[in-house]
Amino acid sequence: MSSRRLLKAAEAIREVVANAIVTEVRDPRVRDVTVIGVEVSPDMREAKVKVSVMGDETQKNLSLRGLQNSAGFLQSKIANRMDTRYTPKLRFEVDRGQENAMTVSEILARIQQEKEGATDDRDQNDSGEDATPHSND
Repeated sequence: MSSRRLLKAAEAIREVVANAIVTEVRDPRVRDVTVIGVEVSPDMREAKVKVSVMGDETQKNLSLRGLQNSAGFLQSKIANRMDTRYTPKLRFEVDRGQENAMTVSEILARIQQEKEGATDDRDQNDSGEDATPHSND
């Protein structure tokens, strides 16, 4: 299957799954879930659905279990939308990209604060040296 068709299939699956999660999945464990992207295997038999879940690790694990329990329902929605020989088996995983980006941002902010603190210390030392009188004896 061409990469263009795979990309179109992945986008269609992402759209169907995202809409169904918001409007039709009734599992209380599946909340605060955003579908980030979908990767489809070349033979269209599997689709890895990457999701972002707001909350702690417990909430993320609960949401993943709820999504996995809803996989059959979601696959039927995909089958209704797509005209393919196989309906891909859905596999859900948490996308850690957003968390990693936040961690990097926090580290960079901390480094920036340390640099500013070091600059302030040097400025105070410099001004202290300039303020002392020099004798020309």
